[in-house]
Amino acid sequence: MTVSKTIRASALTSCIFSFLGCGHSQEEWDQKVRETEALRSQLALQQQAASKCEADHGAALHELDELKRQFSERGVNLENLTQDLERQKLALEEYRQRAEQLEQVRQRFETLRQKLKKLTELGLTVEVRNNRMLIQLPGSVLFDSGSDRLKDSGTQILAEVANVLRNDPELSKRQFQVAGHTDSQPLKGGPYKDNWGLSAMRARSVLQYLTTPQEQAGGGLTRENWSAAGYADTDPVASNDTQEGREKNRRVELVVMPNVEEMLNLNSVAADGG
Repeated sequence: MTVSKTIRASALTSCIFSFLGCGHSQEEWDQKVRETEALRSQLALQQQAASKCEADHGAALHELDELKRQFSERGVNLENLTQDLERQKLALEEYRQRAEQLEQVRQRFETLRQKLKKLTELGLTVEVRNNRMLIQLPGSVLFDSGSDRLKDSGTQILAEVANVLRNDPELSKRQFQVAGHTDSQPLKGGPYKDNWGLSAMRARSVLQYLTTPQEQAGGGLTRENWSAAGYADTDPVASNDTQEGREKNRRVELVVMPNVEEMLNLNSVAADGG
């Protein structure tokens, strides 16, 4: 037995005698020894687990370094890849929001079209042109040839349109432009001088009726939300080479001006119906 072992044995013997000398029994001593051995076993297991965790962590770091090396050899930058994924997430979120906006516009368009459906028998159509929603009225319904004075049939259809717009909580707040259009036939004489003058004055007549108060036999729409413009023959919807085409081009349109947040492509809005 070496000196150190002799010392430890002596110390243990001293502890035993000291423990027993304090009035503890052999059974209590044995219990303490068993508890100590159990704690030692638990400590050994925890040390083994810690060592395994360290080894696993080291292996994972090594594997990650190896993957980075392989990506780098293939020209893949993980930081750039992460940034690309973030950009894709942002793009998807933006697409979702714009899709929701488009669906809201689509729903408003369909609602307006349904409300005005009964007027189509008088020649009115609701459609999207040049990325704008509009209500199109044939000039022959509104005016006699070469005139800017509204016919009875024109007043009647405008009164129904105004009634729909005035009683719709959202549409009544929207900005509209009355756009006058003609065919390409030169205007000969008269007070309007040319097609620019005729288209502008027809737009003005429609605008004036729509924004005149109801108690004065007008449409009762808010004046601040309306404007007028004359396009002459610069924006045809059909060929001017035929009588039928020229008749389609002689028209007035009530254009729903898009809000800034609605500046999106509305072409698909009209895909479902006429």
